[in-house]
Amino acid sequence: MAKDKGLTPQSEDFNEWYNEVVLKADLVDYGPVRGTMVIKPYGYALWEGLQRELDRRFKETGHHNAYFPLFIPMSFFQKEAEHVEGFAPELAVVTHAGGEELEEPLAVRPTSETIIGHMWASWIKSYRDLPQLLNQWNSVVRWELRTKLFLRTSEFLWQEGHTAHATQEEAEEETRRMLDIYATVLREYAAVPGWEGRKTESEKFAGAEYTLTYEAMMRDGKALQSCTSHYFGQKFSRAFQIKFQDKDLQTKYAYTTSWGFSTRAIGAIVMTHGDDKGLILPPKLAPIQVVIVPIYKEDTRAKVLAAAEGLAQALKAAGIRVHLDDRDQYSPGFKFNEWELKGVPFRLELGPRDVDAKTAVLASRLGGKETVPMEEIAPTLADSLEAFHQALYQRALGFRDAHTWKVDTYEDFKAKVQEGFVKAFHCGEAECEREIKAETTATTRCIPLDEPEDKGRCVRCGKPSAYGKRILFAKAY
Repeated sequence: MAKDKGLTPQSEDFNEWYNEVVLKADLVDYGPVRGTMVIKPYGYALWEGLQRELDRRFKETGHHNAYFPLFIPMSFFQKEAEHVEGFAPELAVVTHAGGEELEEPLAVRPTSETIIGHMWASWIKSYRDLPQLLNQWNSVVRWELRTKLFLRTSEFLWQEGHTAHATQEEAEEETRRMLDIYATVLREYAAVPGWEGRKTESEKFAGAEYTLTYEAMMRDGKALQSCTSHYFGQKFSRAFQIKFQDKDLQTKYAYTTSWGFSTRAIGAIVMTHGDDKGLILPPKLAPIQVVIVPIYKEDTRAKVLAAAEGLAQALKAAGIRVHLDDRDQYSPGFKFNEWELKGVPFRLELGPRDVDAKTAVLASRLGGKETVPMEEIAPTLADSLEAFHQALYQRALGFRDAHTWKVDTYEDFKAKVQEGFVKAFHCGEAECEREIKAETTATTRCIPLDEPEDKGRCVRCGKPSAYGKRILFAKAY
């Protein structure tokens, strides 16, 4: 039970459960400056797993890592009006340095479209300089009023990709390609199902022509925007004069994109899979895939620990991330609880009788135990880890689908959106979106790419649907 680990049950207070579990599972701690966080080694290892897989896929698609400055002249933000208006409330600005007032204030990077656009203006002269396919791993600062560990902090880690292309077609292909990469990693590594879709005009990124998103459902029925990919058209190119001479000798503006994936994905993993015992981590990202807990008394200690160490070495040689918990000061029961809290997919229990029988007990974080012969543990675990991932994904997908409803009346909308996602028709008018948010606290999450075409009238105002299909609404983080 949750109380055994000092966790508030999800059904009692999901928000409190989340705050407790990320702290007690040793993922993160509060920083000394309001709204900041310290990502601890166990949490950072999760980020490194996501980072490795994303970075590999970026490079496979021709992208190169670079780095741009943390400080951005405020004048850069004035060049694209919609962009500056969107970010103005969140900017942290440096006005003094070296004991003197700066000639021009500097924004602490909230995102890098402006500074990269400035550099591209001098780098791009010909069609031969295109495409530019850049990515950077960095931190950004957005001065949030209401913060939540991993999900919304004043500083967070992410990657931000930025590309420039000679044609609209290439840029739009890039925008979709990167969303597909994000969706693949979220499904195949984080076991997080979601909807790929396009944001409405009211919800798109400031300065974008349009924004694509991946919207996942947490276990309290709320949505989490897990990543975004933006098509800018020529907006930033015109603002920063990113021009090139094309093959026809005509001077043209480039088409640009940007796309980002941040440490809020760790929050998505916690809230998609966790239960009242704590975390449940997807095996492909779990820093520890299996923990060995030896069980012994003083007279059997040496024998059991020797067997446990041999088993750990065999599993390491098989490419499995294993940890041997040989701490004498804690009981096996304490260790079981701790590793359940930390979400390790599998636990191997090894006592003196197991050593004599050349077996071990394999316990799954999703439930169930089996006794496995010692020589079969490595191949059994390899299969079990894959099965665990599939079970975790199907569990999350089943929960999402069971908490998603198609509705046609506003009364049904208001009732169901308190419990999960709603698919409904909408008129597309920003004022109607604002009224829905004011009356229900729900927002449009996306226009799903795979939703079938359909006709209907706006669930709130009754005007004809603007999208030719139902769109997704939910309360969101």
